[in-house]
Amino acid sequence: MHPYEVLRRPIVTEKVTRQIVRNQYTFEVAVDATKIQVKEAVEKAFNVTVISVNTSRFMGKRRRVGKHWGMTTAWKKAIVTIQAGQKIEFFEGV
Repeated sequence: MHPYEVLRRPIVTEKVTRQIVRNQYTFEVAVDATKIQVKEAVEKAFNVTVISVNTSRFMGKRRRVGKHWGMTTAWKKAIVTIQAGQKIEFFEGV
């Protein structure tokens, strides 16, 4: 998998913005991406040194629209801890 296919989008919430003080950034990643692939993708995209990667999988939920039932898509979240003193400019000012 190409490193730029691994990262889907950054996740910006109140909880995530509080984690930036601890040098932790959160991304939605491809469901089949491994921790090593996430680490390489973040290092290549943002020129930072990644210390650790924690991932969580979220299964799709059953939802209803009118009389029809369907499923939301499953997704994966990665919390990336970078080296102290470095920062990802993408999250600044949010």
